[in-house]
Amino acid sequence: MQTTPSSTGQTTANVFPTSPSDVANAPRQSAYAGYQIIRRNGAVVSFEPNKIAVALMKAFLAVHGTQGAASASVRETVDGLTENVVRALMRSRPGGGTFHIEDVQDQVELGLMRGGHHEIARAYVLYRERRSQERAQQKATAPAVAQPLLTVIDRGQRIPLDLARLEGLIEAACENLGADVKAAPILAETHRNLYDGVALDEVYKAAILAARTRIEHDPGYTHATARLLMHTIRREILGDEVTQGEMATRYAEYFPAYIKKGVQAELLDEKMQQFDLARLGAALKAERDLNFDYLGLQTLYDRYFLHTEGQRIEMPQAFFMRVAMGLSLNEIDREARAIEFYEVLSSFDFMSSTPTLFNAGTRRSQLSSCYLTTVPDDLDGIYEAIKENALLSKFAGGLGNDWTPVRALGSHIKGTNGKSQGVVPFLKVVNDTAVAVNQGGKRKGAVCAYLESWHLDVEEFLELRKNTGDDRRRTHDMNTANWIPDLFMRRVMEGGQWTLFSPATCPDLHDKFGKDFEEAYTRYEEKVARGEIKLFKQLPANDLWRKMLSMLFETGHPWITFKDACNVRSPQQHVGVVHSSNLCTEITLNTNGGEIAVCNLGSVNLAQHILNGDLDHDKLKKTITTAMRMLDNVIDINYYAVKKARDSNLRHRPVGLGIMAFQDSLYQMRIPYASQAAVDFADRSMEAVCYYAYWASTVLAEERGRYSSYKGSLWDRGILPIDSLKLLAEQRGGYVEVDTSHTMAWDALRHRIDTHGMRNSNCVAIAPTATISNIVGVDASIEPCFGNLSVKSNLSGEFTVVNQYLVRDLKKLGLWDDVMVMDLKHFDGSLRRIDRVPEELKNLYATAFEVEPVWLVEAASRRQKWIDQAQSLNIYMAGASGKKLDETYKLAWLRGLKTTYYLRTVGATHAEKSTVSRGQLNSVSNMSGTSGSNAAPQTAEPQMSEPATDIKFCAIDNPDCEACQ
Repeated sequence: MQTTPSSTGQTTANVFPTSPSDVANAPRQSAYAGYQIIRRNGAVVSFEPNKIAVALMKAFLAVHGTQGAASASVRETVDGLTENVVRALMRSRPGGGTFHIEDVQDQVELGLMRGGHHEIARAYVLYRERRSQERAQQKATAPAVAQPLLTVIDRGQRIPLDLARLEGLIEAACENLGADVKAAPILAETHRNLYDGVALDEVYKAAILAARTRIEHDPGYTHATARLLMHTIRREILGDEVTQGEMATRYAEYFPAYIKKGVQAELLDEKMQQFDLARLGAALKAERDLNFDYLGLQTLYDRYFLHTEGQRIEMPQAFFMRVAMGLSLNEIDREARAIEFYEVLSSFDFMSSTPTLFNAGTRRSQLSSCYLTTVPDDLDGIYEAIKENALLSKFAGGLGNDWTPVRALGSHIKGTNGKSQGVVPFLKVVNDTAVAVNQGGKRKGAVCAYLESWHLDVEEFLELRKNTGDDRRRTHDMNTANWIPDLFMRRVMEGGQWTLFSPATCPDLHDKFGKDFEEAYTRYEEKVARGEIKLFKQLPANDLWRKMLSMLFETGHPWITFKDACNVRSPQQHVGVVHSSNLCTEITLNTNGGEIAVCNLGSVNLAQHILNGDLDHDKLKKTITTAMRMLDNVIDINYYAVKKARDSNLRHRPVGLGIMAFQDSLYQMRIPYASQAAVDFADRSMEAVCYYAYWASTVLAEERGRYSSYKGSLWDRGILPIDSLKLLAEQRGGYVEVDTSHTMAWDALRHRIDTHGMRNSNCVAIAPTATISNIVGVDASIEPCFGNLSVKSNLSGEFTVVNQYLVRDLKKLGLWDDVMVMDLKHFDGSLRRIDRVPEELKNLYATAFEVEPVWLVEAASRRQKWIDQAQSLNIYMAGASGKKLDETYKLAWLRGLKTTYYLRTVGATHAEKSTVSRGQLNSVSNMSGTSGSNAAPQTAEPQMSEPATDIKFCAIDNPDCEACQ
């Protein structure tokens, strides 16, 4: 090893020349003008990012020699490694800044390890260590030289750096975070990254970055990092240095001025000034600023806090109060309600969904999360639906479109006497519209198209996300989902035939479900047999089922959702049909040509409601009562971009109360996810959440009146969600295997509903909570832990996340040390291969791919029996096979699930020991031999090949996908 990199920057693979000499002579890239490198002697130099490629090539040369490193594949490897190193560095400082030379080398070392180049990495580590010892020896023998006094630039003035003040700031950030969270290493790392003449803002940024490098060593450092970031936020917004102890007074002074400034900047609704701002300012609790971890606070700062001309004007507690005020505008005692709402938000007991957090209290208060539409079978209606998609997406709504009514490829067009091109070309337009209208510039537009499994275009629909074939008939940026009737699943189970129709031939199938659908469908099959229907296709139901699973495995789409479970158990079946779910498969509301279904979401932080190892029912009831009032208020305050959405929402008033931190709750109770005890807790916790949510809706109905379409609903008929399981079994003729036990006084609730009715047609839905879980610092939704030490990526960058519960347990056993950190990195956050960890902890802290999918389905089944809508359920599967997929999704149907969400797969060998890149954890592989007329038997193992596509998923490693919260 002859050299080390001295600078860095961001680029793409084609920027790097194909030989070391070309790399060395490549021009400096202007994209890196905002970045600098600090050398070990303190000198600051500008970027020359291509030196990373030079250093990497020399590393390969040192190990493999000139001949071994000269191949094109090695040069491609070097280019790819360089791109990864650069990307990681740039994400750590997205706004520009300085890197120390050691930072660059750390990333190179990590890149080599992640890429599986262990021999090169070992040589690189040994070289760095040898050079470090040489420098230390030189320093020891060199005469002592007084360290120069650093100066900083503050508001245009050059002043000496106040080291004592900086040290005090860092020590304050580490207070009360445990003995292992120390200021000294943060201060040393900060000082290493400073140079004479640095801007004071960069000094504070260096402290934040120094603290975040320590997070992997102790999760307490994530709070220290957040506190240093909080100091920077105060400096930006308040204009001077303010300590935590001073913030109680400063919040009260700042708050009225902030509201006034927001109104003057035309960001906030003028009605916000009508509140008693002094009273609300006095209610802000500055100490709750200390509850954030770094990921949560950085996410809020980057994407949620209001700003004018790039400068934030919103402090964290003011942010929560602004949302609370925005949800209290129509209340009689607005201040009291705003304080009540503020309490549940700022304590992290409950969190509203992202659109509500974005827009509450603003001039354009689009607060709802999800919109569901049905697309009619005429050109005007189709393009009207696409226009509605654009308008709804503009204001941060996630979309679910029902495309089943649109006639299939080859159908007759009466007006032109021509033949239809089917659904797919229109879906391409929908895809491009979602890309073009990116939710007001705040996040990527997102839509999911649903198609029923009897539609003649369904086979082409299954292939929309493939990377091969005619790109004009592919939709790479939108989601897709199968809307599967029970009759199809019965024929799969029984080995029957299946017939595909065009809706132009059998339009009434779209609006039928259960036995009515079966009777109509079999009549159309009889017409086929008599030759009365010409446009159709017949195939074994198992062939289509295997193709569904094959495409799900290969491309991640379409998702598997069940039409009849959604409809037969829908409280609103008396006024319409559920034709699709939403973007994230948890909303199940009626749609038609005149109604666009709307749902606003929020989630209870379950981990905040565990007391002495069990559910705290008193607190849970109190939180949910307040949360349901907040969600109901959204319906009246909400801005509706489309009239059909307003009409539907005011008529039915559905809301979607969900949960998050299910995994955190299991940790607190010391219950492994893969256990019957976890299934039982899923049952009991969801029973309690639903019971209190339905009860709260009756309280609102008593105060405000029933929703207008209540008469004739299942609620009105005394049929609660748990009772509707009997209806599903009757309609299916069996095939429902669900535990129906209960622990709470449901007869009392039935009596109350009979007396007062319901304020909301639907009350409960479990969303993915990708972003709001980050804000409050818990595991998302009902997900198992993805990794005990992992890197989360979102639009704010990359963040190291360490399982605080695991670290606490390992410290008690004396096992938490630097070796354990390295082991967790090496095994991608898994304990399975770390011998010194007790088996009990391996079971308790098993990661998502170590939990068999049957446990996910069983727990989801116990929840679903209580929920009036659905749940966003990801299926994690290690060592996926055709048989395993078939068994898992059949089990989901038998257990009464309404929907499933992403399938996330990883190979069996990868599950044992993973050294590949994080993105590959979520890629899906080709599943050959499982579809078509020549398919292997459904119990056969599919052939595993290279990943067909690199699919990125919400909350794991996709910075763009946050549409689901």
